[in-house]
Amino acid sequence: MARKQAPAAEPVEERIEDIDLEAEMQGSYLEYAYSVIYSRALPDARDGLKPVQRRILYQMAEMGLRPDRGHVKSARVVGEVMGKLHPHGDSAIYDALVRLAQDFALRVPLVDGHGNFGSLDDGPAAARYTEARLASPALALTEDLDEDVVDFVPNYDGQFQQPDVLPAAYPNLLVNGASGIAVGMATNMAPHNLIEVVNAAIHLLENPEATTDELMEFVPGPDFPSGGIVMGLDGVKDAYETGRGAIKVRAKTSIEQIGPRRTGIVVTELPYMVGPERVIEKMKDAVQSKKLQGVAEVQDLTDRNNGLRLIITVKTGFDPAAVLELLFRLTPMEDSFNFNNVALVDGQPRTLGLKELLRVYIDHRLQVVTRRSRYRLARRQERLHLVQGLLIAILDIDEVIQVIRSSETAEEARTRLCQVFDLDEVQAEYILELRLRRLTKFSRIELEKERDELLAEIAYLEELLGSDALLRRQVATELEATAEKLGTPRRTMLMNARPAAPRSAKASAGTDLQIADGPTLVALSTTGRAVRVDLTEGQELAAPSRRSKHDAILATAQGTIRGELGAITSRGRIMRFSPIDLPSVPASSVQLGAGVKLRDYIGLLDKSERIVTIIALDSDVPVALGTAQGVVKRIVPSGLAAKPELEVIGLKPGDAVVGAAVAPGDAELVFVTKDAQLLRFAASSVRPQGAPAGGMAGIKLGAGSEVLFFGAATGDDTVVVTVSGSDAILAGTDPGRAKITDFSEFPAKGRATGGVRAHSLLKGEDRLTLAWVGPDPALAVDAQGAVRKLPQTLARRDASGQPLEAVIGSIGRTLV
Repeated sequence: MARKQAPAAEPVEERIEDIDLEAEMQGSYLEYAYSVIYSRALPDARDGLKPVQRRILYQMAEMGLRPDRGHVKSARVVGEVMGKLHPHGDSAIYDALVRLAQDFALRVPLVDGHGNFGSLDDGPAAARYTEARLASPALALTEDLDEDVVDFVPNYDGQFQQPDVLPAAYPNLLVNGASGIAVGMATNMAPHNLIEVVNAAIHLLENPEATTDELMEFVPGPDFPSGGIVMGLDGVKDAYETGRGAIKVRAKTSIEQIGPRRTGIVVTELPYMVGPERVIEKMKDAVQSKKLQGVAEVQDLTDRNNGLRLIITVKTGFDPAAVLELLFRLTPMEDSFNFNNVALVDGQPRTLGLKELLRVYIDHRLQVVTRRSRYRLARRQERLHLVQGLLIAILDIDEVIQVIRSSETAEEARTRLCQVFDLDEVQAEYILELRLRRLTKFSRIELEKERDELLAEIAYLEELLGSDALLRRQVATELEATAEKLGTPRRTMLMNARPAAPRSAKASAGTDLQIADGPTLVALSTTGRAVRVDLTEGQELAAPSRRSKHDAILATAQGTIRGELGAITSRGRIMRFSPIDLPSVPASSVQLGAGVKLRDYIGLLDKSERIVTIIALDSDVPVALGTAQGVVKRIVPSGLAAKPELEVIGLKPGDAVVGAAVAPGDAELVFVTKDAQLLRFAASSVRPQGAPAGGMAGIKLGAGSEVLFFGAATGDDTVVVTVSGSDAILAGTDPGRAKITDFSEFPAKGRATGGVRAHSLLKGEDRLTLAWVGPDPALAVDAQGAVRKLPQTLARRDASGQPLEAVIGSIGRTLV
């Protein structure tokens, strides 16, 4: 059978277009640059996330990977994100997922990883070997997404929807920072402490015209996940004002005796994103090149339970302090961090300072709360409409049933219900779908209760949407709740000291790099901050031009810069510390707000333990201690054993030291109790005892009472400050009543007696909440260290005091 021949194909007409190569390259590169800037490298200033990070968190939330559920394979998460939202390779998605889980990269990790998610020196395991789920802070970023709080946009193929931005219940960009390299620009933002950032955001909410300096009182500097010490804050201020700056971050170290004849440098914290292996490698290179001498060996004892611990053994005959200074110069134990705060604002890359970053976030959060409130108002109005219709039907349910039974069709029943009972179609349809079990008397009571609750919620939401002040207060309240739930203490210490010289500078082991010794005065505020004031011979402290935060003084102690002082704690032990690394402030302008928390500086206190005073250890003048159970004791500091920590009073179970002060023989010791009793007696009646002794009876306490204040009075200008309140009132909500009385109004009595009344309690008051005895003038501050007003006139010892304008956290004396 002959086959038919296929017709000849028509010739294809060629289509060639001439395109200018330069124009094509410019256009293509510009599109590529836009894609990298907007879709990959830069975070959004509102939620602090890059697109891939946002898609990971959103998809994991959609998958139900909550903290209270089990982990799933990371490969499954990567596959879901890649298939539905992120049109890029799996390695890019997994790398982003890993970073979200690394506690050394993020200050507040957003993913809870199970398995090997890498370290600073090693990469993570493959996605098929690790598991993941959302961490609690991630829920705060994704909550309320189902309440129309943000816009949703199509995914890459239009099949799914994804949020354009997350609601973000806290300023994630400042808290976790960001880094990325785009085309022609880059970003490098430092992580911060969540509590501090939230406090700054609330302050800016309440004071829109606040300056950067005011915000830095809340956010003094970055807080890196790895801790470390920031040396100097000039670069921080530049970054917060302009968005660009540079700082030096040092490792946290201590010089310890690691053997009978060996001294070592112990490293417990390193600069941000610096691993121990990198430090060891640079150290070995410096030793081999003869730039570093004095190092015998290095041991890396880092583990998951105890964290980072590098022990650098110093050779015999070498000064550990000089070796440490060389290590800062020649290794990454001191590293730079360069701020470059570039983020997307309204789709455009901008360099932002601290105030601008907070303002963008606040505007976003105000919009989120507004949209959520509108959504909730609409839903509650819809529900109220149905409930009102249901209540009408239940009141005459027999007739409703008769109307439905006599109707031929559902459409006819709906129409007749609307006509007979004056309902609309939505209400009638809801009644038709009603289950018979809802037609009980109890259901009617429930519906009436629900109606009243809906009316109250609607009234509140309408009021909220109609008041900018209420809206801002709501945002502030939610921020406070988030900070209370997710906040953690600061890890990075901030210092005003000068950083080491650049590593390129030549140095030898024989160079004397030690800080020159000299006289110094350490001041401790009632809020726990400490500074060092270096004094020349004959130099005196100058009175401050104005009072600022943390200026109320708890105690001062004189010593030398390289010497040792002692901190007495509420657990009855004395901790030795050197003031050499405390922030140094000029004698002409002592600002304790520049200081560091002394408990963090010492680093060995339990959470419940507090510092009650600081003393000079070489002094022969006795120091008196008073406890909550009324025990008193005097010790002579120069007679104490030279141990890093030493128990100086044997406390009974449940007892604690409430105060301590230098008490020479001519001083008077003072107890003030919660039931408003004050006892003063001569310090000479308490003989000094050795460290193990438990002291002697100081004051006779009433039933259920305990000591509120203990101290020593030495001058004629001494005053007594008392503040009354009630245990029935939530702490920090009622300022109470306060009075100031001349100390001479209180008669002296013998030791171990009950004292005299120091304050008359009014109706509704049952105790003293605060007491202080010291030189006039007394300085009161709140919990954040801000100065608060006290009564200006003196009162009788048994007066009831005057109402305070604000809550007082502590009282101290002025430095000058």
